[in-house]
Amino acid sequence: MKITKDEIAYVAELARLELDEEAIETFSEQIGDILAYFDKLNEINTDGVPPTSHAIFLSNAFREDHPVEHLDRDSALKNAPEKEDGDFLVPKVVG
Repeated sequence: MKITKDEIAYVAELARLELDEEAIETFSEQIGDILAYFDKLNEINTDGVPPTSHAIFLSNAFREDHPVEHLDRDSALKNAPEKEDGDFLVPKVVG
């Protein structure tokens, strides 16, 4: 499948990209090569191959969730650069 320069220019306009003629030509060739590769992949017999969501096996990387005691206020504030009345003091960021 070939993608035309007009299609590249149209998509670039939708994306608000300014492409010169050389870039349009380059993208047209590159995207054309990608689409040709997809056509080649469509020729492969996949009968009996189960669908997959990932190319590699994934396992859950999360740890078990075990409830623990939270830090008491004094421990949480122990290394705070500035504190007042049991709260963190941070610079004002809204004018």
